[in-house]
Amino acid sequence: MSRFVDTLLATAADRGNKTGITTGEPNDPVRRTWTQVHEEARRMAGSLISDGLRPGRAVAVLAADPAVIAPVVQAVWLAGGSVTMLHQPTPRTDLAEWAGDTVRVLRMIDSSLVLLGEPFDKLSGVLDEHGIGYSLIPELAGGQRIEQVVESGEGDNALLQLTSGSTAEPKAVRITHGNLISNMTAMVDESELDLDDDLMVSWLPVFHDMGMVGFLTVPMTFGVELVKITPVEFLGGPLIWPELLSRYRATVTAAPNFAYAIAGRRMSKVEDDNAYDLSRMRIALNGAEPIDENAVRTFTEAGARFGMPAECVFPAYGMAEVTLAVSFAPVFTGLTTDVVAADALENENRAVPLPDDDPRRGTDAARSFAVLGRPLAGIEARIVDEQGNQLDEREVGEIQLRGSSVTPGYLTVNGPVPTQDADGWLATGDLGYLIDGRIVICGRRKDVIIMGGRNIYPTDIERAACSVRGVRAGNAVAVRIDPGARRERFAIVLESAVAGDEDAERALAKEVTARVVDAVDARPMSVVVLGPGTLPKTPSGKLRRAAAGDEFANRIGS
Repeated sequence: MSRFVDTLLATAADRGNKTGITTGEPNDPVRRTWTQVHEEARRMAGSLISDGLRPGRAVAVLAADPAVIAPVVQAVWLAGGSVTMLHQPTPRTDLAEWAGDTVRVLRMIDSSLVLLGEPFDKLSGVLDEHGIGYSLIPELAGGQRIEQVVESGEGDNALLQLTSGSTAEPKAVRITHGNLISNMTAMVDESELDLDDDLMVSWLPVFHDMGMVGFLTVPMTFGVELVKITPVEFLGGPLIWPELLSRYRATVTAAPNFAYAIAGRRMSKVEDDNAYDLSRMRIALNGAEPIDENAVRTFTEAGARFGMPAECVFPAYGMAEVTLAVSFAPVFTGLTTDVVAADALENENRAVPLPDDDPRRGTDAARSFAVLGRPLAGIEARIVDEQGNQLDEREVGEIQLRGSSVTPGYLTVNGPVPTQDADGWLATGDLGYLIDGRIVICGRRKDVIIMGGRNIYPTDIERAACSVRGVRAGNAVAVRIDPGARRERFAIVLESAVAGDEDAERALAKEVTARVVDAVDARPMSVVVLGPGTLPKTPSGKLRRAAAGDEFANRIGS
């Protein structure tokens, strides 16, 4: 039996009656213990096995309610299968196109079964039209309880995590039972998780690795109290997040940059100083690349009024290819930044630190990056140049990772693709450097803009653009134009409430251009102003630069 399933079983038998999951907030909260979830999972596993699920087969899940998702994914594991959380259609999704993409995903993972839960059970007719097999999750609960779970090995697939790229060319990260238990155990240890005292609150989507692994599978496997709502509840009223953190006396949460910025702004407008009690918060994880210092500051300054310690900010580096977490900053130390000289970074690929009294600090001659801590147990990190030579400390290159949490490969529409080289190293595509073994990320290799021999990081352009009044915070992307050409160019695509007013758009574009030129000494070829909610994003809320370039190419020009 895999160590992962063994731990699930041990938790259900031992501490599963002490802790559990609360769902249904804010209207109809219901709490079930992890043992109750496990018992439902055993009945569902009985249904899956009687319906013909064979060991090792992939099962796709499409549901929104965490109360449904928790037992059904555990049931798949108890029945010897692997789980794929399908990307969820939105009210604006073309269902015929979504169905076509789903068929491609199911063929890629070699699955003939989708488990449907509300509100997506209404899509059963669409699946029928395309010959996609499915079962309704509520009907699984009436199965015969299995007494003996189906054995899985450490190398068997537990999760096939869909990446955030185009669903038309899908790719799934293979996460084995060994990968999963190794990474989860390291996260529990490094975050100093107190199984009896900590309480986790999350609204993150379960089709994203942080929501699925970090804030469902970890508490379910080890027996940690969890309050889980859906992204719809958060987006419908962001203040539900601090309300739940306060009401349940939460200690652990996580979110991307945009959510911290939104919650911080909303909390700052709350008039009652006693509206929330956030004093127990010890981990507010931010694993964005890179972490937005302004978003963090907005959140911590607003939270301070309600007793939240700034030290709870928990910078991290993560990716699905390493199951979830690569590195954590030390617990309760807050956000630590490394301030370096811009010229050495852009021209020499060196991160030269600036002393505290250096006059370049706080100017466009400096760059600042979050320090993301050392790799978790079982993971090694190194920095290499374009020829694969290992670099020294504070030399910028590609981050490579190796260890027990690293996926053995992808599943693609063209077949399996390995992720590791002959020595077990995974090339991440992230550019960064090390400081005494601690990881610092500068950006993605594919996004760096090369102009006049300089490496210009899109985040520097985006921060400058977002500093202009009228640009929606965190909603500007720098789009690389003519990559690989003798002289590359870039455009800026941003969101603003002034979109549609031609005069206001021109004025905003002019101001953004001037600010960007001041910041990076390079001029955008164009500035495109869009309405709020227009920029393409990943399921976790990260902006998609390349997708923005493709989608708005006609407005960017040439």
